[in-house]
Amino acid sequence: MDSEEESVEEVVEGPLDEDGQPHGFCTVTYSSSDHFEGHFTHGEKNGKGKFFFFDGSTLEGFYVDDALQGQGVYTHEDGGILHGTYVDGELNGPAQEMDGEGRLVFKGQYKDNIRSGQCWTYYPDGGCVFGQVNEDGEMTGSAIAYIYPDGCTALYGSFVDGEIIEARLATLISNQTERPRFQIAPNSPVYSYDKSTSTCIATHALLPDPYESQRVFVADSLIKGAGQGLFAKADAEPGTVMAFYNGVRITHSEVDSRDWALNGNTISLDDDIVIDVPQPFDQMERYCATLGHKANHSFSPNCQYEPFLHPRFGPIKCVRTLRAVQKDEELTVAYGYDHEPTGKNGPEAPDWYKQELKVFQQKQSAPADP
Repeated sequence: MDSEEESVEEVVEGPLDEDGQPHGFCTVTYSSSDHFEGHFTHGEKNGKGKFFFFDGSTLEGFYVDDALQGQGVYTHEDGGILHGTYVDGELNGPAQEMDGEGRLVFKGQYKDNIRSGQCWTYYPDGGCVFGQVNEDGEMTGSAIAYIYPDGCTALYGSFVDGEIIEARLATLISNQTERPRFQIAPNSPVYSYDKSTSTCIATHALLPDPYESQRVFVADSLIKGAGQGLFAKADAEPGTVMAFYNGVRITHSEVDSRDWALNGNTISLDDDIVIDVPQPFDQMERYCATLGHKANHSFSPNCQYEPFLHPRFGPIKCVRTLRAVQKDEELTVAYGYDHEPTGKNGPEAPDWYKQELKVFQQKQSAPADP
């Protein structure tokens, strides 16, 4: 992001002045394999120009006396973009950063190429962190807040590099004319980072998530034989995060090697990790810190699982609505077992799923009523 270039010039393509310096529109390739295209005046960059770095990133803006000044655009090799303000070749002033898919990931200030002052960092799942960064540009301090995807519910307190140390439930109070303020909930419990391991589901297994508690409840499922289910406490729009799916973290090989009866509350997190809510933590009196595992299967679901970076539990999954849901409606997801036959017994899935799949496929293939 720094526009200063220490490399020795190697090749100049374009007009030269009487001293052999670039003068006019030139392309200069440096020994580092970086190259610059833009306007020069007697060897100094002056006017519009663009650096092309060897790693695929670029930096574009307006140069004055060989230094980038004013608005500049740094594009990362993965397509992420930083729009920033440059003073004498260094980031100084307001900046915004987008990821490779065009989603906002940072908004705030820079000073001498380091994030400074009050800043926002945004996650793809809709959560964000706000606060005064430290001298290293990190979200570290005693007045930092994680804000849930509703833009209102927050956990406010002490963080280190964006990770909760000790925080309390709060509400974000903000408008267009004043900086964000947070109102701490009276008698709020203390929340801290509590990422699970292969043997510990949570240190505070009976401390509910405050965002989730506003949106869902557990009751007997309306689906025959399904036991308990997850229901909406209030109407919700499409794309609303409703619940979270935390659990112990085990390997795919461990899941694959054991009986299906033990895999009733497992969900793949990534290529390496499976999240599992084993017995007895499938019982509410033993674990209710998250409730996403209570959502039952449907081949016509109203929700889906998505990745979520949770302030307490770290990388987990969430339950997000696919369409609008009404208060008291049961929330369902497609469990996503492989439908391709793997042998004489059909798909690699529990027996109840195979039976439900057969019924569903028969309904799908049945002729429509005239």
